[in-house]
Amino acid sequence: MSNRSHAYLLPHLIEQAADASPDADGLRFRDGALTYSELYGRACALANGLLEDGMQPGDRVGILLRKGLESAVALYGVMMAGGVYVPLDPFAPAARIEFVLRDCGIQRLVAGEQTIGTLLTLAETGLELQTVFGVPDEGVLPYRMVPWSTVEPLARTAPVIATTEQDLCYILYTSGSTGSPKGIMHTHRSALSWAEVAASAYELGPNDVVSNYAPLHFDLSTLDYFAGARAGATTTIIPEEVTRFPASLAAFIADERLTVFYTVPMALIHLAQPELLAGRDLDRLRLVLFGGEPMPIKHLRRIMQLIPTARFVNVYGPTETNGVTHYPVEAVPSVDDEALPIGRPYPNVDALVVDAGFEPVPNGEPGELVVRTPTMMRGYWGRDDLNDRAFHTRTPFGGLPDVYHRTGDLAAMQPDGTVRFLGRKDRQIKSRGNRVELDEVEAVLVNHPLVREAAVYAMSNEEGLLEIRAEAIPVQPGVESGELIRHLRSALPSYAVPARIVLRDSFPRTSTGKIDRLAMEAEALATGVNR
Repeated sequence: MSNRSHAYLLPHLIEQAADASPDADGLRFRDGALTYSELYGRACALANGLLEDGMQPGDRVGILLRKGLESAVALYGVMMAGGVYVPLDPFAPAARIEFVLRDCGIQRLVAGEQTIGTLLTLAETGLELQTVFGVPDEGVLPYRMVPWSTVEPLARTAPVIATTEQDLCYILYTSGSTGSPKGIMHTHRSALSWAEVAASAYELGPNDVVSNYAPLHFDLSTLDYFAGARAGATTTIIPEEVTRFPASLAAFIADERLTVFYTVPMALIHLAQPELLAGRDLDRLRLVLFGGEPMPIKHLRRIMQLIPTARFVNVYGPTETNGVTHYPVEAVPSVDDEALPIGRPYPNVDALVVDAGFEPVPNGEPGELVVRTPTMMRGYWGRDDLNDRAFHTRTPFGGLPDVYHRTGDLAAMQPDGTVRFLGRKDRQIKSRGNRVELDEVEAVLVNHPLVREAAVYAMSNEEGLLEIRAEAIPVQPGVESGELIRHLRSALPSYAVPARIVLRDSFPRTSTGKIDRLAMEAEALATGVNR
């Protein structure tokens, strides 16, 4: 179908699917759909449009789109042109989007008309962009505007680009401990390896209908799009508003006849209500994958009872490595406060639990989980300081060095090879399935001119999920917590904003004068949730 290069790259997944089943639905969204042939053709057209605009191999291209068919066209089109797609959260504050654009040196965006307000705000900051694709030129933005109507007539054959499997294909930005997001770089090889592993592990095939619950900037989406395409399956994109309402989500799963549902524990907790699932035809739903944060046992037991025909699998893996381990749940633990294992490593994954000297610890002993896998990132964009800490090289047999990623997760290896997750070494948590650096939230809060000191920590709420708490010492009386909440919302994504901020005159301290967060958490436990 294409005059492709010799390298095997991520866009070749949809090319192969289009060759095998051109009329099969590759994507569905609301009442629309794209066959694999249509998806491939539209991605080719965008790739040619980007190249005509002067894009060079390796250029980063931002994707500022709400969920829809165009988002898939955009990511494949960017990669076909030899570019690196950088998905942006369209609901994030403009300041955060601006940071990513500047940090990555992005000159081109694929955007939507729903994001014009954000584009106007970015233009007011003096941000220099060359071209925005996907938005008509209304004369209000100082950029070259290329609407879809201009892209669609372009050649629907893939350009020949000198790209290899080792070249970057996407960068995902996650919360950073210094107060700024950090970009995680993945290559075609790492992404393809994960697509192959996931498609094989979960026996995906052309008859499967795979959900896309997560937005593009969330790493769960890579399984939905790439493993689904590798299998020739149909990926059904769940609209944002459907993900917010459990009743709508339950109806969507049944009406779309999903066979594979990949989501976060919070969504399953909200679905685990008999009145939502009673009477719905869920017989085709054979597999429920969940990951992104620990799943409370009491909620898992309930949802498994409500969907008895489905197989449930706990998926573990940081954005840096894609999938590392998985745990098919054969029997729910009988004790609610027992943690669900994260399971055994996927094929071709070497996972070790090591001590501070990076030596493997005995089975059952806690240590840091380090991982060697072909699905691993290249590193952090422009952050050599983080790269130095993120990797460790071992030469266990005196031969060639093996490079491991340091996950920062505490774990214990069981005698049967199953890994148990014990928590974080640092202050990074998962909130609503999204990674949050508590230090970033704290840095933004303390940056407010009326805040002298701030402390941010996480505690389990009544549902057993982590909840972000914040406390602050104001510089003067009369400071309102609502003002500080608004400040955080202007700089952070919604999932990183604490529900409330407690103002106080002083913090508990350690003997060295540092803020004693453990004592603060103990106070919160003793005085109740609404302290």
